[in-house]
This record gives sequence, C-alpha cells and structure tokens, in this order.
Amino acid sequence: MKPSLDRLALMQTFVRIVEAGSLSAAALQMNATQPTISRRLKALEESLGLTLLHRTTHAMMLTEAGARYFERAKDLLAAWGEFESGLRGAIDEPQGVLRVVAPHAFGQHHLVGPLSEYLERYPKVSVEWLLHDAPLNFIEQGVDCAIRVGAVSDLSVVALKLAEVPRIVVGSPALLSGHSTPRTPDDLADLPWLALRPFYRNDVTLRDADGTEVSIAIQPRIASDSLYAIRSALLRDVGIAVVSAWVVEDELKRGALVQLAPDWGAPPLPVYLMYPYAAHYPAKLRSFVDFMRHAMDVLPGAERSCSKRAGV
Repeated sequence: MKPSLDRLALMQTFVRIVEAGSLSAAALQMNATQPTISRRLKALEESLGLTLLHRTTHAMMLTEAGARYFERAKDLLAAWGEFESGLRGAIDEPQGVLRVVAPHAFGQHHLVGPLSEYLERYPKVSVEWLLHDAPLNFIEQGVDCAIRVGAVSDLSVVALKLAEVPRIVVGSPALLSGHSTPRTPDDLADLPWLALRPFYRNDVTLRDADGTEVSIAIQPRIASDSLYAIRSALLRDVGIAVVSAWVVEDELKRGALVQLAPDWGAPPLPVYLMYPYAAHYPAKLRSFVDFMRHAMDVLPGAERSCSKRAGV
C-alpha cells in the first residue's frame, strides 16, 4: 500500500482539473476518461472530508477550501518535482528530443547561439526549434517549453522570467531631413509611425529615467507582427517606431537609423521561459532551463532578471 503516492496522484489530478477548467478537458490532457477523473476527485474530497469544487451542468467553481488547497497543492507538486529532480540529477542524463517554441525574430537572432552551445554540452539531446508567436497549448502540440517576449498571463504554466529587453524610439535620418532631432515625446506626435503588434498599435507609452510616463496617440502607416518587417520599413523612411534595442543595434552604429527622444523609452519587455506544471520534469528540460538561465547573463541587448512562480 502506498498512500503517499496515491494522495500525490489525486492532488495532481485536482490541480489539472482546475487549470484545465473542466473534468473533460483534464481527462483529455491526462489521457484518461472523464469518469476516471471524476472518481479521483471524489476520492480526494472524501479523503479530506471537504468539498473542493461545486459543479453544475454548465459551470465549475472552487469552494473556499478548494481555492486554498489548489494554491498549496501547486507549491507542493513543484517542490516534490524539484526534490525528485535533485535526487535523479546525478544519474539522469539529458537525452531525447526537446520541442521548444520561441519568438520568430528573437529566436533566430539571439537564441540560436545559446542553443548550439547547449547541444554541444548535451550531445544526446536533439531540439525541434519552432519559431512563431501564436498562442500555445503545450499538451495538444507536444511542446516541452516555450520562450516568450512579453507579459505572461497564463497561470496554468510555470513562467521563469529570464531577462528584460530595452525598447527605444528610432527613425531614419532621411525621414527627419529638414527637422531637428526630436528630444521629447511631444516632438514625436506629428511624425509618421509604424506599429508592432501585439505590443502597441493605436498608442505608445514612453517613460523617462524618473519613471514619468507619457502616452502618445498614433495612426500607424504600417502595423505588423514582424519585428524584421518594421525594421525594413524604418530603413525605407516610412515612419518611426518603438523597437527592441537589439534589433537596430547595427543600424544605429552605422548611422542608418538614429535614436529619437533618447531620454525616453518604452517600458522594457520581459523574456520568459514557460513550461507546464508537472510532478516530474525530464532531464532534457531541466538542463535546458538551467542553461538558459545562465545564457541570459551574456546575451546582447537583454538585461538579466531571473524570477519564477514555481518550477523545475
């Protein structure tokens, strides 16, 4: 008889039910039937002597006890996974295929270097390096982890903040021909703009070193979800834009672009490494997470900032 293991499995099922939003969704993610998931929930509630979920035909709601149990269970499962990973680390060699999703521009410009170093260190690991910014379902798409630039609102995943990317306002000298270089946000308002979706489209927020923020309404000539397309439009004198500093570093050095309102910049974008909650993480994922934490120490154009909700 293994009551501790049984309780751990029931706890993991409950957390998956809450994160998935329904018994049927949890069953799909756990490759089980809905009656099985329902029996596990009932067994957990009976063992605790508590009602954790109120269920109707159309809705599911946590009870007060259920909400407390959910928050504590996530911490306990993460701690248990960390404990097992530590014990297993000496003998569990990273191997197999690791599927990683990364942003298109950041993933091909900044991260292939660290990725190649990771593969050199762990020769038994292969990586599927998938570059896109579309919404992600880890379970359905079979993805181990993802790197995201921008805020993460999904509470159902571990989100490890690796760094922050500074953003500046830039434009071409030709676009500014006959005008003095803008020094303040007010000087930018009447210039043609380019917009990088989804980070901004109809307005831009700028901040100075003291934390003062100013919002500028814009009517972009081009709105795109491609950072490289925005850079190309900048170089063709179409408009000015807020961009990540790294993407125009070379253009600024050779004078093809100039920084505008240099005492002001957009709030930096966080860089997160995300992966689903689990009781155990394979060595290939643990090693990749650890490697990427340290890779951000030397990554050009990113300021390191390592924090997490929970994790490996």
